Amino acid sequence: MIKFYFHPTPNPMKVALCLEELALPYELIPVDTLKGQQHTAEYRVINPNGKAPSIVDNGKRVFDSNAILMYLSERTGALAGKTEDRSEMLSWLMFLATGLAPFSGQSVHFRHAAPEQVPYAINRYLFEAKRHYQVLEIHMEGREYIVGDEFSIADISAWGWIDKAAVVLGEEGLASYPNIKRWFENINARPAVERARNIAKDLVFKSDFDDEAARALYPQNFTE
Repeated sequence: MIKFYFHPTPNPMKVALCLEELALPYELIPVDTLKGQQHTAEYRVINPNGKAPSIVDNGKRVFDSNAILMYLSERTGALAGKTEDRSEMLSWLMFLATGLAPFSGQSVHFRHAAPEQVPYAINRYLFEAKRHYQVLEIHMEGREYIVGDEFSIADISAWGWIDKAAVVLGEEGLASYPNIKRWFENINARPAVERARNIAKDLVFKSDFDDEAARALYPQNFTE
């Protein structure tokens, strides 16, 4: 059985949705990142980058959310898109992994979590997040799915962060991106999404962003 190391944040949620779509059995193992559990020596053996998510499948570790999506797709032969769309699949997965996701995360950080408001950083990352959204918005004109004509891991990868559009972009959320909004509502209505949202309903994660949480997430800000 797959061991799934999870925290209820955008990147692990991608993997949760993928597992539910594929109906793969898994053991959910919480990693409370606000308590610093991602930094333990035991977890670093599984994910040397000290992040969530990770999986262990028959003794093989896979870390980084998009790597896990690709691994699970290849393992099952599902959600990979058509062979003739392989170049598009790789291109959009990398766009999401290196562009939309990290710039979204930095936008959230500098607007909501940074210890001081830095106008340049806020503007830089919000602009880049919006720019990546606009690239996807143009691409989604007349399309139901990101790659080809069927649901795939590209849609799952995008869903994880676009689910947090209001936090990333501001209260307007997807209002300026009607094509993405239409796509998101279509994906969000899938039964596996509801199952993914509920996988941790019986788990309690730390929610207070106090000194312990700040030290766990941003240790570089503390010298003692």
